[in-house]
Amino acid sequence: MKVSVVIPAYNEEKYIGKCLESTVQQTQKPDEVIVVDNNCTDKTVEVAQKFGARIVKEEKQGMISSRNAGFDAARYEIIGRIDADTILPNDWVLKVKENFKNPNIVAISGPIYIKNKKFYFASIILFRFLSFLVKHNVLLGANIALRKSAWEKIKKDICLEDKKVHEDIDLAIHISKEGEIKFDQALIV
Repeated sequence: MKVSVVIPAYNEEKYIGKCLESTVQQTQKPDEVIVVDNNCTDKTVEVAQKFGARIVKEEKQGMISSRNAGFDAARYEIIGRIDADTILPNDWVLKVKENFKNPNIVAISGPIYIKNKKFYFASIILFRFLSFLVKHNVLLGANIALRKSAWEKIKKDICLEDKKVHEDIDLAIHISKEGEIKFDQALIV
């Protein structure tokens, strides 16, 4: 099982180095890392190239268009999606692969830890609340993985306007029709 990691980026030179460093320090390396250049005017692309990331250019500004460009460019059967300021624990790719051994799972997400435990617990509460509202598990944007085959089935149905939806919730609503979304509390970023 091979994993592509997609990182949408707009002027992230201050953060993307640590993010990419965490991708190369994985115990099981991702098979490719894609940084989506969403009209960066700083040194984001230069930093990404130093880490060997593949650069995909997306001129339409916005999270949804840059995420979609990265997902479409991904070569492998599992697509991870993280933010440019996300730092992965060194077993993140391994845990992603373990989750996808279950053929019923089409997407996974996990908690987000931001320098204090309050946000970690808030991300779990938010996940549970949003899952209750939509009646199935949701995805938290900075910590997602999904099957490329499921993406191919739903990509024409998702909302394309950033101002109308939270892109991760919209993605979850559509991908849930293809199988199970799992929230793995051990898949922390």
